Amino acid sequence: MLKGVILVLVGACSFGILSTFVKLAYADGYSLSDVTGTQAFFGAILLWSCYFVQIKIGKKKSPKSATHWLKLIAAGLFTGLVSMFYYQCVKLVPASLAIILLMQFVWISILLELFIYKKKPSKLQLIAIAIILFGTVLASGFLTSNANQINLEGLFFGMLAALCYAIFLLLNGKLGNDYPPLKKSALMITGACILIFVLLPPTFLVNGALTGSLLKWGIILAVFGTFIPPLCFASGIPKAGLTLSSILSSVELPVAIMVSSLVLKEEVGLIRWVGVTTILGALVIPNLENTKKQNTFK
Repeated sequence: MLKGVILVLVGACSFGILSTFVKLAYADGYSLSDVTGTQAFFGAILLWSCYFVQIKIGKKKSPKSATHWLKLIAAGLFTGLVSMFYYQCVKLVPASLAIILLMQFVWISILLELFIYKKKPSKLQLIAIAIILFGTVLASGFLTSNANQINLEGLFFGMLAALCYAIFLLLNGKLGNDYPPLKKSALMITGACILIFVLLPPTFLVNGALTGSLLKWGIILAVFGTFIPPLCFASGIPKAGLTLSSILSSVELPVAIMVSSLVLKEEVGLIRWVGVTTILGALVIPNLENTKKQNTFK
């Protein structure tokens, strides 16, 4: 149990620091294409390398799966979209605001389940949506700065990233659960890499950018964005349980804001921290119902 909790926390914290690294890469003069392309490229290499090493050490072939591998690559396209939209958002707004926008995937996921699977949200989920929206207004800084100081294009890309992330999570939960975690993650990141390379040609492979600091940023983003989190979640969630894991993973939000405040010197006032705390509380609410059900069956 404790090991599972630690793994989930490590995975969430790993996700949380990404936006700060992206800001630093932009500060070095690199583009959206460079940042997203290197993360997906090196992430795919890392995952496939570890998978083949695992197979070789285990001396056994990967079992046949009911889910066709092309479906996982297709699902991975949404991972690529999340990276492109989120990192474009990070380029236009403070990293502390970008992560808040991404966290809107929580209530978007609930709405998607309603429209796609006709699954009506519970009262607790509706309450959570209302609280998240209220907390977002506080945490975004709308109340402490002029509205014209907040980049609307950045808000747009942030919400697109949240939508694509919600879609990805739905697909990820439905597809490829019969695959080994490493292989499933590798296939999805391969799909993301293909999409990014098609939309944003990987000029960094031929223009000499990798001889500079881009190699460093690409590897860092790949490790913390596409390697550590999938493996930690795949190993930790079964041990900690889905309900507790979903609550623990919300640590991504305060970690992202604290790191951006410490490293990038972004100003995060009291009202914004109240908004962050409000959002974190709202993320816990939908899981209260599941916790009650689990206790009932014990």
